[in-house]
Amino acid sequence: MLKLLPVFLLICLSFGGKAQINMVVKEGGFLLMDGKDSLFFYQKSPKDMEGKYSRCNYIHPLYGADNSRLTEDFPADHLHHRGIFWAWHQILIDNKFIADGWELKNFQQKVTDIEFRLQKGIGYLNVTADWISPLWMEGSAPYLQEETAVTIYPKVGNYRRLDFEIKLNSLTDHLSIGGSDDEKGYSGFSIRLKLPEDVSFLGESGLVEPMNAAISAGNSMKIYGSFLKDGKKGGVAILSNPQNPAPSGSWIIRKKASMQNVAYPGRKPVVIPVDRPLVLKYSLLVFQGELSDKQIKKVVNSINH
Repeated sequence: MLKLLPVFLLICLSFGGKAQINMVVKEGGFLLMDGKDSLFFYQKSPKDMEGKYSRCNYIHPLYGADNSRLTEDFPADHLHHRGIFWAWHQILIDNKFIADGWELKNFQQKVTDIEFRLQKGIGYLNVTADWISPLWMEGSAPYLQEETAVTIYPKVGNYRRLDFEIKLNSLTDHLSIGGSDDEKGYSGFSIRLKLPEDVSFLGESGLVEPMNAAISAGNSMKIYGSFLKDGKKGGVAILSNPQNPAPSGSWIIRKKASMQNVAYPGRKPVVIPVDRPLVLKYSLLVFQGELSDKQIKKVVNSINH
C-alpha cells in the first residue's frame, strides 16, 4: 500500500519562496526532492541485470548538492553493490543458511507498504518490506519484516542530512544475521560511491587509511574529495548512532572499486529474537565544499539528545 499524506505532497510546492521536501512517483520507485533539487531515488520495484542480481528496497542515485550523481548501481567490479543499501551475507535459521542478502543469493524482498509525509518542513519516508527465501517455507512466507524510516531534512548551509532507522522484526525463532564469514565481516549499512582519485577518510580521531579488514574509527566517518561536477570538492559523512549495538564504530573503507561499510555485527552472527527487533540507526550528511568537525559534532549532539 502506498500512502501519501497529504496527496498534494506529490507536487513541488513553494511557500514564501521556501522549497519543500516532496516525493514524486516514477517508474520503479520514488524520487525525493527539495524544491527543484533531486535528493535521491528510492527503488521500490525489483531491478536486475539480464535476470541476475535482482534487488529492491535501496537508494540510488543519491544526488550531491550540485545535482551530481554520487552513487553507483551494478558496478562492473561488484554487480551486487547498489547505491545506499543495508544487507547481510549470513542469514540463518536454526544455524542453517537460507539467504545471502549482500550478494543477493536466495534473497528476495517485497515492499508491502510505503508512507510519505511532510511535517514542519521535514520529510518522512517509511517503508515496510518482507524478506523471503526459496529455502524457507519454499518462499511462501516471509521470515523477517523490515521497517525502515528515512528522515529527510532541508538543506542547512552546505549540507543535507538523511537519518535512517532500520528495524528488523524476526517472524520465526532462531533467526540470526551476520557478515561475510572472513576477517572482513562485510555487514550492515553501506554506500557504493563513485570514488575520485583524491578520496580521503576522516574518523573521529583524524585521517584514516583503509585496511583489508574492519577498523575501529569511532562513530563518524567523513569521506571527501573531488566528488562533484568539474572536480569540485565535497562528499558524505556517515554517522553511526551511539545507541547502536556494539560494534557501532567498526568500518570497512575502500579507496577504489568497492563500498564503504559500517560493519555490524561483523563475522559472527547475532540472533534476532521474535519479541525484540534489531534496531540500527545511521545519519548521512551530503555536503559540498568542506564539512567541519564543528558541523559534524552539531549533528552528533542532536542525535545524542
